[in-house]
Amino acid sequence: MRKRLWAVSAAAVTSAGLFGVVVTAEAAPSVSATFTQSSVWDSGYGGRFALANTGDTASASWTVEFDLPSGTSVSSSWSSVMTKSGQHYKFTNTASNGKIKPGGTTGFGFNAAGLGLPSGCVVNGAPCGGGTPTTTPTTPTGTTSVTPTTTNTNNPSPGDTITVSTTAQLQAALGSVNPGQTIKLAAGTYRGAFLTSRAGTAAKPITLTGSGAILINDGPAGEPPACPAPTAGWDSGYGLWLYNAPYWNLSGFTVRESKKGIVADNSPHTMIDGVTVDHVDEEAVHFRKSSSDSLIRNSKISYTGLVQPGYGEGVYLGSAGSNWGCHGNSGGVDKADRIQVIGNHFGPYIAAEAIDVKEGTVNGLIKGNTFDGQGVTGENSADSWVDVKGIGYTIEGNTGTFTTPGTFANGYETHNPGTTPAFPNGCGNVWRDNKSDLGGVGQYAINISSVSKCKEQPNLVYASNTVTRAVKGLTNAAVTP
Repeated sequence: MRKRLWAVSAAAVTSAGLFGVVVTAEAAPSVSATFTQSSVWDSGYGGRFALANTGDTASASWTVEFDLPSGTSVSSSWSSVMTKSGQHYKFTNTASNGKIKPGGTTGFGFNAAGLGLPSGCVVNGAPCGGGTPTTTPTTPTGTTSVTPTTTNTNNPSPGDTITVSTTAQLQAALGSVNPGQTIKLAAGTYRGAFLTSRAGTAAKPITLTGSGAILINDGPAGEPPACPAPTAGWDSGYGLWLYNAPYWNLSGFTVRESKKGIVADNSPHTMIDGVTVDHVDEEAVHFRKSSSDSLIRNSKISYTGLVQPGYGEGVYLGSAGSNWGCHGNSGGVDKADRIQVIGNHFGPYIAAEAIDVKEGTVNGLIKGNTFDGQGVTGENSADSWVDVKGIGYTIEGNTGTFTTPGTFANGYETHNPGTTPAFPNGCGNVWRDNKSDLGGVGQYAINISSVSKCKEQPNLVYASNTVTRAVKGLTNAAVTP
């Protein structure tokens, strides 16, 4: 049986108090913290604390402490320094996010193994006020409260499963499916345009699944609109397109021989698990137009960019600033935030980066992936496994290799497009426990493009990263013990 993600019922959400725990320290500066779950699966969850300074003076540092019940532990964390004693956890700021100006905010996140929630919280020594509440708490004046983003995949009853075996049946199901229903693909090849704008909900996501099913879109066709949007007479050529369709779970099937593989536009909480995407003209998977709080894991991506190599990314998070006019639907920015890319296999012959993290996106996790860099083309500056232009990403526990042919400069790179003091793209990211084999071709495992542009939020490269067969070494930046 496939392992289910996001598996907490709405009733359990209410009873467990997942609406956010507001923590307020009374001493000036007044730092508050709000806990939420950004995602939930059957054996754990992703958690986040949002900290805000509601006082009149800047905070120089912060510390958040809490306990987890027996059977639950923190498996990874980001944008913080974690220590623990038994079931007691302490998180302190990094060098980049300790200072919170009056009215400013910051935060950190973690993944938990187990479903137990934090209790006994304190921030800067002040008690949280009773741990996790059982009802929606009242937010004190001036305290930032983060809306929970819990997702649920209760198995639908048999009557809620729509079984399809032809292109026409699949297209009809994509156009009429309701929250909580599952579209089950029979094994076989489906050729056509596959688009949905049907929305699931946190309590009742929509599932598309099918082992042995292959989706192929032979498009594009017709005159495209100025910005990609479902338009009569135009076939995008996308293998599967979620448009204004949040809370979809995709699993088991393959997408190939399409212009793009899977595109999520304004479709947050998209979960992709165990999907294969290969032999596509451009990128394989694109989380676009603020499709935040999404996840791709246990999937295989190869042979991308067959027509436009410079746009043949494996997974593309957000959009370049030059495209925000079309895709910047969150205050003019494409906020594809808090996306997790976990345990996937990338390559060979991904023509651009395996993962391209675009400017304006924040707080994602790239963990436990395998990168085979053979076949990267170097076109459009695509010459690394991962290019990070976002802020506050954790890149950990990945394994990367490179063998010819291909154009390969560095394993991981950062860039700082459109950086201003208030918007430090390409800063505040963390690398740890990554293993890199540069094949005697790559210069550095981790190349930090600029230190000066990230003085307020420096990138951190930990000594736990390792490299072999590098022309120059592990990194061009200072190494953090």
